[in-house]
Amino acid sequence: MKRVKQRVFEVLCKAEKGDKLSHVFDMMIMVLILLSVLSIILESYDRLANQYGTIFDVFEAFTVIIFSLEYLARIWTAPLLYPYAKHPRLKYIFSIMALIDLLAILPFYLPIIDADLRFLRMIRLFRMARLLRVLKFSRYMESVHTISRILKESATQLIVSVVGCFVVMLFASILMYSVESQAQPDAFPNVIAALWWAVCTLTTVGYGDVYPITDLGRILASVISLIGIGIVAIPTGIISAGFITVLGEKEAKAHDEITHCPYCGHKLKE
Repeated sequence: MKRVKQRVFEVLCKAEKGDKLSHVFDMMIMVLILLSVLSIILESYDRLANQYGTIFDVFEAFTVIIFSLEYLARIWTAPLLYPYAKHPRLKYIFSIMALIDLLAILPFYLPIIDADLRFLRMIRLFRMARLLRVLKFSRYMESVHTISRILKESATQLIVSVVGCFVVMLFASILMYSVESQAQPDAFPNVIAALWWAVCTLTTVGYGDVYPITDLGRILASVISLIGIGIVAIPTGIISAGFITVLGEKEAKAHDEITHCPYCGHKLKE
């Protein structure tokens, strides 16, 4: 049984070179994810939903069965993923990827639990959680792993920059409310309404649905817009620096593998 569990674990993990079964499994899951997302898009057309509704329902049931079996298999093999954890299965169940897997299949089972539950009136909203299946790609795409690593390593800097952006937006909205509320009581009735203008301005979106009309308001808006260019660029710069660092490490590793023997580690003769 241990060998079976080990083999199942190897298949569920990202495919290694030479492991054909694992590669086939990865491809099958990715194809199902793409088809599942495609079915959600096609179901949004009333004509297709009415004409092929049964086919969509059967396909949805099939994909949910596959994803459910995958989810249960990952829980079963969790001790191999977390060999030193006290409760490896609980640790996996509450991991981000496991929660995504659960939310992706949960909408299918909600109507079965109790048809009289009041929250099932919003079942259409819950069914949109199927779109979370596309996040399952992160298990099989190296680029997603790279982005995830960068976000984790830069989490502190990103949080500080985001908090800084929010403080600037709040300060800008208070200023604009103080200046424009009397001239435009409908456009700037309160600070929260002014916050919408601040978000659009500082992110340089500029919808133009709300804008200052007083001279002082326009001057403040000009200054806030210039500040927004620099504020919004800070998280982008942090992520860009992270990419440069990670890519540099990969290039250094690749160069090291070429210049050194993979078996003994000695430097190869040029």
